[in-house]
Amino acid sequence: MKQPILTLVSCLFVCSNLIAQTAPLPRIAIAGLGIESSTFSPARTEEPAFHARYGPEVFNVYPFMMPMAPLRKQAMWLPAIVGKSLPGGAVTREAYESLVKKTLDSLRKYAPYDGMYFDIHGAMSVVGLDDPEGDFLQRIRDVIGYKTLISTSMDLHGNVSQRLARNTDLMTCYRMAPHEDAMQTKERAVTNLLERLKSGKGKPAYKAWIPVPILLPGEKTSTRIEPGKSLYAQVAPIAGQPGIVDAAIWIGYAWADELRNHAVVMVTGDDKAKVSQSAEQLAKAFWDVRSQFAFVAPTSTLEACLTNAMKSPTHPYFISDMGDNPTAGGAGDVTWTITQLLARPEFKQANGPALIYASIPDSLFIRKAIAAGVGGKVDGTAGAIVDHRFAPPVRLTGTVESIVHGDRDAEVEAVVKVGSAHVIVTKKRKPYHREADFTRLGLKPREAGLVVVKIGYLEPELYAMQKGWMMALTPGGVDQDLTRLGYKRIQRPMFPLDAATMKTPDLSTRWIPVSGNAK
Repeated sequence: MKQPILTLVSCLFVCSNLIAQTAPLPRIAIAGLGIESSTFSPARTEEPAFHARYGPEVFNVYPFMMPMAPLRKQAMWLPAIVGKSLPGGAVTREAYESLVKKTLDSLRKYAPYDGMYFDIHGAMSVVGLDDPEGDFLQRIRDVIGYKTLISTSMDLHGNVSQRLARNTDLMTCYRMAPHEDAMQTKERAVTNLLERLKSGKGKPAYKAWIPVPILLPGEKTSTRIEPGKSLYAQVAPIAGQPGIVDAAIWIGYAWADELRNHAVVMVTGDDKAKVSQSAEQLAKAFWDVRSQFAFVAPTSTLEACLTNAMKSPTHPYFISDMGDNPTAGGAGDVTWTITQLLARPEFKQANGPALIYASIPDSLFIRKAIAAGVGGKVDGTAGAIVDHRFAPPVRLTGTVESIVHGDRDAEVEAVVKVGSAHVIVTKKRKPYHREADFTRLGLKPREAGLVVVKIGYLEPELYAMQKGWMMALTPGGVDQDLTRLGYKRIQRPMFPLDAATMKTPDLSTRWIPVSGNAK
């Protein structure tokens, strides 16, 4: 009698394995829009800036979703739209509504879903609309319902409103600034989603959300240095505890004047006590070091930065032209700094100190450069078309050194030699973060005496290249002197704007309902 029993057990084991192997894969949607939008910039962002990808094109955004990648095989992926824009001015309402409509139409077409990966930045501003990401996700919920498990990944410079937190189930954000862990964070969001679906655990029971009344620029909160380094080092160990799914600290976005713009701590998980304790621990840790945050590099006026650069015995010396940084939301065409540079006598002669300036956008000047050709003479004005509050268009009279077509952002780039300055002019604004951004134009930044870049903290390649670096407090839509911006809508009191009169805030846990339990 024993043998038939063993056979029956074996059959049951084999059958259960076959059932497991043939069980349908979870259906998971992918959607998201990302941009940092300065409300202090006169620029406006239109739909083409998002370079939206549709359907299968979306997979190309994520290396961990390539055809042979393990995660790709664990679900039936149904990508809708993912669009990412360079930071800039507020998004027009027409552009936002168009992209949202396309997303919702796609989601309706392929519903229902077991899960959705929501890939956003978190600092999008839309003309006439508060909290766009919260609005976007609410409208997604209205289409796909609340049974779908949603996992959201964000930039740590994003903003987490209660509405956004309520309508998502799993939340995470970058833990590094500069954002060297961006793709790792997105993969973590997808992995968390798959684990909760495959295990049957579903939505975490608890979401702790704590607003921290701090608003600081990214250039003061880099995780390369203290106190940001130690503060963010606490996140991963907390997130790795049993009973916790993830933990995150959002610095928030300093250059938008909205109620949601402030720091936030959020922890999700199934152990109520651990979730609450961990969130309060991180919030208190952040508040306790608030006065220790300082700029990641020596910072001063442009004049002082140039004085130091000219005295430096080592090169290249970098100066960050911070006020119009296009990767923080600046219009990118403020001419104040380049006007000051070209007025200095040391750069007026062709044999003066080698200066590279990146960059100034002007499509009409690009047309003139193309007409002149490489080696030809060009004379015209550039910049200050969008943001002319601080200086008029700058006159550039010089020799065209190179013209390059095909960049995703700039479309066309030209280098014009004006005195000893190599000025990069673009058809559309573009950030210059990597050595190849310069060398592909025929420039040699390692051999230059001075490189001035519209940027805040230097991205890794430039940081590794520099032999000296200062950040200039220049004007623009992302002015680093927050007291000059004129906030009217953010919640007050706010550190550091009201540091002298602030009392210790309430940093206790606010419980966010499980999505669908309360609207």
